[in-house]
Amino acid sequence: MALLCKGRMTHQELERVYEGRIGDNSIFCTDSHKSYVQFAKDFSLEHKRIKRGKHKEGIYPIQHINAIHSKFKKWMDRFNGVATKYISNYMYWFKWLRLFENDKKIVKSKNFIVQCNVARAYTKISDFKKRKPAFV
Repeated sequence: MALLCKGRMTHQELERVYEGRIGDNSIFCTDSHKSYVQFAKDFSLEHKRIKRGKHKEGIYPIQHINAIHSKFKKWMDRFNGVATKYISNYMYWFKWLRLFENDKKIVKSKNFIVQCNVARAYTKISDFKKRKPAFV
């Protein structure tokens, strides 16, 4: 969800997306936008804010996630938009492609065939249609 929003997310949107998904003693590392401040307070998180124009402060970097976000948006452009309820499928696809991006084509093909038959061996198309969207 966060990846498809135009502009910045509000702290209410952040709460809706991440509620129940943040572990105890987590450190929230962000850029300096104000919506993150309220979110961190609401969830009692230690908040490391990276100053504007910087990509890291001490051991807390944000450049890696910025790079992944940029690559994901560029990759998604080819689809001319997707339904929100399917975004998790596209995210898993993107993650899979990134996982094997340095492998030779023959190895990618073998991995694809194996994973298609292992991970969802007993899942039917109708199960995907009925499932609850993961990021809504």
